[in-house]
Order: sequence, then structure tokens, then C-alpha cells
Amino acid sequence: MDFHLDEEHRMVRDSAREYAERVLAPNAARWDAEERFPEEALAEAAAAGFMGLTVPEEYGGAGMGNLHSAVLLEELNAVDASVGVTLSVHLSLVCAPIAKHGTEEQKREWLPKLAAGEVLGAYSLTEPQAGSDAAAIRCRAERVDGGWKLTGTKAWVTSGTHAGLFVLYAVTDPDAKKGYGITAFLVTPDSEGFAVGKKEEKLGIRASSTTELVLEDVFVPDERVLGTVDQGFKIALETLDGGRIGIASQAVGIHRACLEASLRYSEERVQFGRPIGDFQAIAWKLADMATALDASRLLVHRAAWMRDQGLPCTMECSMAKLFASRACNQAAQDAVQIHGGAGYTKEFPVERFYRDARITEIYEGATDIQRLVVSRNLKKRK
Repeated sequence: MDFHLDEEHRMVRDSAREYAERVLAPNAARWDAEERFPEEALAEAAAAGFMGLTVPEEYGGAGMGNLHSAVLLEELNAVDASVGVTLSVHLSLVCAPIAKHGTEEQKREWLPKLAAGEVLGAYSLTEPQAGSDAAAIRCRAERVDGGWKLTGTKAWVTSGTHAGLFVLYAVTDPDAKKGYGITAFLVTPDSEGFAVGKKEEKLGIRASSTTELVLEDVFVPDERVLGTVDQGFKIALETLDGGRIGIASQAVGIHRACLEASLRYSEERVQFGRPIGDFQAIAWKLADMATALDASRLLVHRAAWMRDQGLPCTMECSMAKLFASRACNQAAQDAVQIHGGAGYTKEFPVERFYRDARITEIYEGATDIQRLVVSRNLKKRK
């Protein structure tokens, strides 16, 4: 068993770290304060090959896997979680399902554009009344000549204001058993009747655009059905396994940033004639933070490796997301505490890390949903 990253994974890590330090670090706090979507940062990410990291080579990508993506996302999120989640959604929730379930025509039409950064991808499953209960969506797709007409409202859509392609789920058979009769569609924002609704004002990841979508008789042709009609919920659940690796990777990145900032501050801040890191109360916080970070990263890398091998990994993805997000929030809380009053100000980055960390326990399946997934899979594996 080898716990070291190979040369290709290290190359991705080093390239992502250089990009994060050069492009994201000087701007992340300002983008957060202004709630400004960093288009220029995404253009540079595309130029570096990050937007197509996991897209197959024959469609213009680098053809790398989930573990490469996890390594990339840790580095980005250690500096800017807004850019990190934008790339996570684009890769795991849009590029991945198209690459796996798309027709050859769909792959050739969309994957090269997604890989080149010409089009940013967004994922739209959640609705105002259907969050954790994702099978309760009401957005309706009615059969018409040559395709479907979609009507409904979607919520919490990452990159909603800037995406050029939405993987969007709607009910195609309202009489079907719950969790069935749902279909995945490829929807573009230039479709008649499609509108971006309210942009959310958020506690954290403020440079990431999160919006509602409003659909009023939006026509989607048959050739933009992703996968099989009425079988879209299976695609949604399978896709979310990859999305949970992405958000767990985000949690690892924010967690690492909290530890690194706390180590620096604990060496610089002097009280009672000594650096505060010399005191057991602080030293033990740092030790716990470092131990939990290693455990989180190992869980994430295991889940990503299993998904790359084509192994069943729903439970492992949920375990990684569950543990890493909780550990990240504890690390963020401890980081602010270590910084004391200074940590409660915008002078130090831990204030932003604290706000960004909170969402990791909520989106891509809240903490209690991850516990539910793990417990159900434990019963199946008995």
C-alpha cells in the first residue's frame, strides 16, 4: 500500500499551488468582500488545463481521474474556496456525467468547450421544497413535438449567473414512484423562457455566484436529454458521489489553510513573554488540527482512488464528506480562537476561512444525510 502521490499527481499539485499563490492569493479577500465572480481567475484556470482536468483526452481534456481532481481542489480551496467550489461543480457535476452518460454527439458538442473554459458548467437538482429530499423535485418536463418543455423553479445553483450549460433535472413522469420518473437535461441559458432569478447573499464563498433559476415553458430538444428518460435520478445520485469527493477536498483545503495560518500566528504572537504556541492549550489545538487534517485527506484520497478504479464507493464518499467537513469546521473554529480578537477581524484570513468552512457541512448532502447514507450502506454490506 503506497500512501505517496505519484509523479503525475505531484505535477497537478505543484501546478495548482503555483496558480493559487500567483492568481488567487492576492485577490481572494477582495473578491470575497466585493462578492465578485472572478472571471479572470477562471480564464487562467482554463489556460492551465484545470477546467478539463478529468475530461477524456479525445474530447480536449487531460484525461485524469478523481484523485487528480482531489489534489487540485485541495490546493485551490486552501487559498480561495469560491474558485474551489466553482471548479468542483464544473468537473464533478457537469463534465463527469456528460462524459459517462452523454451520447457521442453530446460529448463532442460540449466536452471540448467545457475543457477549454469556453463554457462553465452548473448543476441544478435542488428546488425550494426539495433539498435533502432531492427526489421531491417538482420542476416538470412535458413531452412536446421534438422534445420537452420545462417549467419550474430551481434553487442554490452554483455559478448560475455565469454558466453556459446546466445539467438540470425535471420530472417527466409525475405518476412514477418517488425517485423515478426524473430525467436529466442539458439546458442552455439562451433558451426562451429561461431566466436566472435571485442571487443569494451568503455568509461565505461570497465570490461564488449562487442563484435561483426560473423556467417557463423552456423547450429542450430530445437530443439534449442526458441518459435515459425517467432514469435521471440514478444519474443524479451517482454524480453526487463525485461531488462529495469534491466538497470533501474543499474541506481539506480550508482545513489546511486554518492550520497553516494558526501555526504562523502561534509563533509570532507573544504573551507572558513566550510565543503562544509554547502553551499547552494552543499546542494541543494545533496537534488535533493536524491529526484530523491527515485523517480527512486519507479518507478523501481513498474515496477518489476507489472511484477511479470503478469500485462501489458511495459509502466511502459520504464518509469522506462527513468527516472532512466536520473536521474542517472544528479547525476553523480553533483557528479563530487561537488568533483571539484578531481572528474576529478581517485583518487575518481565518475570519474568511471560518465563514467558508460552514457550507461544507451543508451542500452536496448535509452532515445528517451523510450519516444516513453511511448507515444504510453498513446494513447492505452486512
